[in-house]
Amino acid sequence: MCHARRVTSESALPSESNADCDVAALATVVAAQRAELDRLRNAAATAAVLERAKGATMALTGCSADAAHEELVRRAEDSGRTLVEQCWITLGGLALPDPLATERDEPTEPGSTPAVPTPRGEGPSDRHDARVLARIAQALVHVRDPRELARCLREHLAGRVRADAILIFTGGPAGGLELIGHAGVTETLATQWRHVPPLSGVAALDTIRTRQPCWLTDFERDSERYVLIGTPPDRWLTRAWLPVVTGDAVAALGILRTTGDPFPSATRELLMEVARLCAGRLRSLLPSPVQVADRTAEVVQSVFEALPDSAILLTPLRSDTGRIEDYRIDAAAPYAVDVAGRRGRALVGLRILECYPTVVGESLWEGYRHTLTTGEPYEGEPFEYQDMVAGVPETTTYSVRAAKLGDALVVTWVRHDRADRQEQRTADVQRLGNLGWADWNLVTGKANWSPQAFAVLARDARHGPLSLGELPARVVPEDRPVLSRAIEGLLDGGPPVDTPFRLGTPAGTRHLRLVAEAVNDADGRPLEVHGFLQDLTAQRSAELALVESERAVVTQHGALLAERTLADRLQHALLPLPRRAQQLAGLRVDVAYLPAQAGIHVGGDWFSAIELPDGSALFVVGDVAGHGIDAVATMAQLRFTAKGMVITGSSLTGALTRLNALLLHTHDTNATATMVLARYEPERRRLVWAQAGHPPPLLLRDGSARYLQRPKGMLLGAKAAPSYDEAEFHLEPGDRLLFYTDGLFERPSEGFDKGLDRLAEAALGLGTEDPGALSPLLHAMLEGERRDDVCVVAVHLPPEPA
Repeated sequence: MCHARRVTSESALPSESNADCDVAALATVVAAQRAELDRLRNAAATAAVLERAKGATMALTGCSADAAHEELVRRAEDSGRTLVEQCWITLGGLALPDPLATERDEPTEPGSTPAVPTPRGEGPSDRHDARVLARIAQALVHVRDPRELARCLREHLAGRVRADAILIFTGGPAGGLELIGHAGVTETLATQWRHVPPLSGVAALDTIRTRQPCWLTDFERDSERYVLIGTPPDRWLTRAWLPVVTGDAVAALGILRTTGDPFPSATRELLMEVARLCAGRLRSLLPSPVQVADRTAEVVQSVFEALPDSAILLTPLRSDTGRIEDYRIDAAAPYAVDVAGRRGRALVGLRILECYPTVVGESLWEGYRHTLTTGEPYEGEPFEYQDMVAGVPETTTYSVRAAKLGDALVVTWVRHDRADRQEQRTADVQRLGNLGWADWNLVTGKANWSPQAFAVLARDARHGPLSLGELPARVVPEDRPVLSRAIEGLLDGGPPVDTPFRLGTPAGTRHLRLVAEAVNDADGRPLEVHGFLQDLTAQRSAELALVESERAVVTQHGALLAERTLADRLQHALLPLPRRAQQLAGLRVDVAYLPAQAGIHVGGDWFSAIELPDGSALFVVGDVAGHGIDAVATMAQLRFTAKGMVITGSSLTGALTRLNALLLHTHDTNATATMVLARYEPERRRLVWAQAGHPPPLLLRDGSARYLQRPKGMLLGAKAAPSYDEAEFHLEPGDRLLFYTDGLFERPSEGFDKGLDRLAEAALGLGTEDPGALSPLLHAMLEGERRDDVCVVAVHLPPEPA
């Protein structure tokens, strides 16, 4: 801790790299203190057992304390046991012969082994624990692997602590867990938990990291905090995870019980002693970290021997504070070479700074550290490094990649030679541009083509390149004269040529291009022709497709424009707009109709405003879904049919019902429409109306605006037997009533209700000087491009004379 305080006090505001070093130093100090604490704790426990065993030996033999200690050491060496195991065997052999006789101390039989005097604070259960530990110590001598160790522990602890299952985990190479021994669980469950990644919420992993026991005695609470082993997990209601310190490594010993009873203090002490007793035996059964590293290096070296690339295995070498100072090369591929020219196995055992002294401080060095810390592979950008070639410094470009393997790094690298890079770039340009270079020597008559030139001309490279004179014979007949004239001009000392031509292949016609120039001697005679051949098939195909598409668009546009003109004329013929306001049944009626601006189709919006034979007025506003000729035809049919039905005495709801049937039975397509029908009786100023899925009329009265409550009604053409209702409303002098289609207020960027609110607000802004004028309303509502037709019918009941 003194060292940690000194490090953190050296700089009040440390840099990021210094902060990392300080944290690493602190972590190292804490780890060292924890290891020392574990060592002291285990030493104290071992000393206590040793003193008890020495006292028993002194009581039996009458020897001194030193002689008793030497006797115990000799017995342990002769039997191949650890000193702790020998101590427990000695104490167990001196325990009471009857483990059930715990309520009284009986005198020993004549000739029997005298009992060990019970130390102060030690009762019969302690003697039973000593007997259990002695039996375990004796059995551990014959254990050959961790799985037998788990079975041995379950056999001896089942009765004493009700242990139903035993699991033994060690730390994995990537910070996770490896199951090395188990008893009392199925092979399926053991396989599932064989390898555990370094996740949070794993009790065994916490025990290894903290070196502290973990007692799980409340299943409901523990299941919320930890991932519990078992299928189902509640098979074992209580669990204990105990650290087994085997030198520098720590294992986790798991005791799983079906009982829900807690672990008494005596049981906990017994289990902790069992964990300490297993440490020596488990250490002898597991390979040391050095052995694991050596075996890993051997396997990696055998793999490296077959690699055609440069690769090395690096083991980090750390300082006392945990900072990486260097790396040791533990395996090297045959093609790996350092600045001194050493290769392959000659590099094994050397330090990285011996082989590549200038790499420290580079981004590569930081990349190695990042990979070791996070496990993420490192792949750096190509960088320049100064090699010594024949004693002469030479700058070379390398690309390096590093990946974590356990606690080591596998590093591979590629050297980029300048000539190789230039050749690769040229090949890439030819491949991406779909072109190949070609040279024709006119003196020797030989030609030299790049591989891509053969691909462009669809010629097998085994047949060799074509001469300039043979080239025109390979193209389509229509293009031969043009290509021949271009080549003849080139050979006569003419300027460079850039000539397109076509080539027939089994896969179809290719559109190619020849770009070439002649190299002349001092007298102007051509000696050589060089240039390139390029495949423009994809580009030409795209151009032709674009031209064809433009033609199709022009043709379609003309057809659609003709259709719009026809539909527009038909609509104007079927839906004539009045030039001025109408007077119907004492009401002033103004109408506005605006076609959509988006697209070239006309819509199916319409209106009707007529006076009926009985003096009442009929108002109809409707909207057919869709655009074009079909929409106009449906509009005409509904408009005239609706007027005819009402004029002949049909009720409003009856007319809607019949119109719905008309749409369902007279159209091949699924035509739908919305509509509002209103009949005004001037004597009572009564308005009766019905609707089929249409927006409600807007009433303007006394400076306020509100929408009429819609009666029930479904849009036309949606259902075979819909139901329609009528609603009644009385107009007052000065009232204005607006009937409209949804093109007046709907916008793609806002909802239906928001559009209606905007319409009501705009309608309130209308002046009263000309109550029928709709231009201000249309201007306020229709900003920008109109995507749908707009139809508005404004009804105004003039105020009574003063």
